Amino acid sequence: MTDPVHLELLPLGQTLTVERGASLQDALFTQGVEFPCGGRGRCKGCRIRVLAGSLPVTADDHRLLTPAQIADGWRLACRAQAKGDLRIELAQWEAAILADDSTFAFRPEDGLGIAIDLGTTTVVAQLLDLRTGHVLAVQTALNPQAQHGADVMSRVEFATTGGGRRILTQLARDMTGRMVADLFAATNRAARELRNVVVVGNTVMHHLFCDIDLEPLAHHPFEPERDGLEVFAAQELGWHLGGSATVRFLPCLGGFVGSDILAGVLASQLHQRESLTALIDLGTNGEIVVGNRARLLCASTAAGPAFEGARISMGMRAATGAISEVHLRGSELRCHVLGGGPPRGLCGSGLVDAAAAGLELQAILPSGRIADGTPLRLASPVTLAQGDVRELQLAKGAIAAGLRLLLRQWGARPADLTCIYLAGAFGNYINRASARRIGLLDFPPEKVQPAGNTALLGAKLALFGWHEQNGAFSEIRRRIRHVALNLDPEFEEVFIDEMRFPAHANP
Repeated sequence: MTDPVHLELLPLGQTLTVERGASLQDALFTQGVEFPCGGRGRCKGCRIRVLAGSLPVTADDHRLLTPAQIADGWRLACRAQAKGDLRIELAQWEAAILADDSTFAFRPEDGLGIAIDLGTTTVVAQLLDLRTGHVLAVQTALNPQAQHGADVMSRVEFATTGGGRRILTQLARDMTGRMVADLFAATNRAARELRNVVVVGNTVMHHLFCDIDLEPLAHHPFEPERDGLEVFAAQELGWHLGGSATVRFLPCLGGFVGSDILAGVLASQLHQRESLTALIDLGTNGEIVVGNRARLLCASTAAGPAFEGARISMGMRAATGAISEVHLRGSELRCHVLGGGPPRGLCGSGLVDAAAAGLELQAILPSGRIADGTPLRLASPVTLAQGDVRELQLAKGAIAAGLRLLLRQWGARPADLTCIYLAGAFGNYINRASARRIGLLDFPPEKVQPAGNTALLGAKLALFGWHEQNGAFSEIRRRIRHVALNLDPEFEEVFIDEMRFPAHANP
């Protein structure tokens, strides 16, 4: 490094050394700083505060930040370069990423296998002994593609302009390759023992990992030209493991419903149930499956990243300093902060709780308007602003409308559902009573069951008895029908209706 500068990061207590003139976005992303709009200067989710040193104010700073914020040292990290030593204040992001420790029946095989859940935001990989079924090592990481957009459509936009697809494909392959190497570094097993790797993810992750053109996903009717099983030799991906492992990215189900949901159906056994059941992944790209052994319907709906704390004025992931729970004690709000320290922001589960509490206090009206027009104070300095409530309404409206329309196409009523499984980290931590209060999941809490990381569990199941499991995947794909909600003439009307909050709590 010929001309280095030093970045002191608070409250992490870490110092980075980077080349003078380096992008702060590149440097800070490695520390967990999010760039919800992909670093395009469209939001202010990447704000940092300069405590020492000089960081010039840009035109985008002036456009998105108030004069008081700028005077107080706040800047947009995505628009800045490290031209001198800096001391910077940023949130400490130490997010807990949901792995899977489920037990399951399997047929013993020789060698080792790796299951990877390639999520839009987070990635989990587990190394398994195929003889015993034991998990030997786990690796988790943030998806480095998030530098170029927090949600799938931002990634599609970046991938379809310039050389974006090549960049995102390389990021996905390099990151997963490092995770595989780290899995073996954490054990005394040899990489040459690796036989199979199964990867699952949504349709955009599938295309980016497999280097498939995303242009058909960028416009109506949003249907991929190629979404089937993709098979690679590890060496093709740049993974030099010294063996002959086969890497399989499982097929998608249609539109933006990916192989993570296919794996989730297998893990939850929806396709074998007599009663009507639903599987819902409450992520950025909300995915829903409704059905039983007779038939299955699936759909995706653009919930947006509010459930992950993005596009929220003081939003953050479920990490140290995040308000993750909000409870009412009389007429006062009580907040739980992850890590037990001072609050720094609001994560998705806290957002749902805060809105539910605001409705109970009548501080938030069924229309979504904050009654007195001022942000709802949670725990200083964290507040819930009017724009935050609107983002939540958009997210919950999309999920609720999608489920309602799938049930309608099935010919069933909400009361006919015997169980609703919630997949993924957000579904694992959400307060079911709060979710019902805001109309996100208007079901008795006992019907709503957190299902953990069903995508990872399904990927692990696929490592054993591949021919039989591949037959199961083929049968699920044959039986399931993808519903394009954007083509449903009733979607807009139902979506607008579902954006409203219930006037009163259901018993």
